[in-house]
Formats: sequence, structure tokens, C-alpha cells
Amino acid sequence: MRGLAFLLTLLAGLSHAHAKTSLDGNLVQGGLVIGHAEPGSTVVLDGRTVRVDADGLFVLGFHRDAAATAELTVTGPDGKVERRTLAIAPREWNIQRIDGLPKTMVTPPPEVLERIRRENAEIAAVRRIDRPEALFRSGFAWPATGRISGVYGSQRILNGEPRQPHYGVDIAAPVGTPVKAPADGVVVLAANDLYYTGGTVILDHGHGLSSAFLHLSAVTVKVGDRLRQGEVLGKLGATGRATGPHLDWRMNWFEERIDPQLLVPPMPGS
Repeated sequence: MRGLAFLLTLLAGLSHAHAKTSLDGNLVQGGLVIGHAEPGSTVVLDGRTVRVDADGLFVLGFHRDAAATAELTVTGPDGKVERRTLAIAPREWNIQRIDGLPKTMVTPPPEVLERIRRENAEIAAVRRIDRPEALFRSGFAWPATGRISGVYGSQRILNGEPRQPHYGVDIAAPVGTPVKAPADGVVVLAANDLYYTGGTVILDHGHGLSSAFLHLSAVTVKVGDRLRQGEVLGKLGATGRATGPHLDWRMNWFEERIDPQLLVPPMPGS
């Protein structure tokens, strides 16, 4: 599967005069698709109106458990309507079992539940941002390099109890390893100590697409900072409910969980 940089290169060569909508990317569970419609078009996915850039560029994202089909409607500036039924390919997921964890890492104590709700609400709010800038045009690169110790979509069973799927890619590396912006973006959350994820940064790439960087030992940016691809945002760590030093890199298209590995080339040295 190709990375987003390849998609953007392809789209850059398309004529903006084309009225017919083009789609490129990964029509799979956890996939991201870059589309191009005639400028001035309205794009709707499963009843949801999607932001369209001035040159017709738009983004579609599909959750891990996305349905087998999605309905796309594009209305051109001349009023002509194009309808497509998109087939979303299913994927198989790994099952990970982790035993011997302290009980508080599996089931939070009652006294911290309010904190967890508050932090989750803050994260949900920044993921609803629909920034008009298509900062993701920079393409994506790995935010850190190391051994991939966890993959998107895997189901974790902690001390024998099934938990929600893992929605990121885990990169194991030494504490203090620099973590870099995988693409251009604006910092919308910078926290040193969230209950589950410890040091956490969320970077908004525009059009509802965002990256989250979890378990950081140090956060070196603040909300509102604008980063270019490759600029450092923090240091890898083992904070929050982590079992060892690693970066958990997650991506969202609004509330839809995206697989970051679909947007980058293979991990160097893998």
C-alpha cells in the first residue's frame, strides 16, 4: 500500500478542470483516501459533509471497524450529482495477550474515573477541529525509528480481560529518543501527564486529520505552535499506563481511527 506522499504527488499532476471525482489511497478498514473533485463541489460521505479545498482536494477516513460499503455523493458547481458506493476491504487483526499487569493498569481505581472522563473530553474536542488548511500536503514520515512493537487494530487482552483494540503503531526505542512531526501541523494539545497516555501531543494536519504522540518523557511544544515535518515535538518515554519505553503514534480523521502505517514507507531497517 502506498504512502500519502505518493498520493499527493499523483494528485498534483491532475488537471483541476476534471469534473469527475478521483480517489486514491486505501479503501480498507483503517485507511485514508485523498480525493479530488471539481473546485466548488460539495462532497458528502455517508451523510457527512466533507471539507473541500479551493482546488478540490478532500480527505476521507475509515475506522478499524468500518462497514463493507460507504456512500459518496459529489455535487459539482453546475449541480450535477455523482454517486458512488465505495467498497471498504476488511482486514485481519492480531491478538496480543499481556498478563501480570498491576490491577490498576487494567481497571482504573474509582477515584481517577472523573480525571479520565475530563481528559477524554479534552481529547475528543480537539479531534473535532476542522482546520481549513491542508497541512497534510507535506506528506508523512515516521516520527521516530525503532522496532515496531505494536500494530494498529490489534486486540489486547490484559490479565485475561479483552480491551478495546489498539489504534496506533508502537515504536520501541530508548527513553529520550527525539519524536518529530510526521507532517506539517499545528499543536492542539500538549500535556505532560494524562492518566492513560502520560506525556501527550496532538498535532492537527488540517481537514480533521490529526496525529497523537503518547507516553512522551518530555513535551517540548505548546498549544498553537506550528511545526514543519521533521521538527521535534518531544522525547520518547514510558509515561502513563505504558509497560516499557515506546512511542504510540495514532491518527484520526475526526473520530475515525486511521492506521498510520498506511501513510508511510516501511520502517527503516525493518
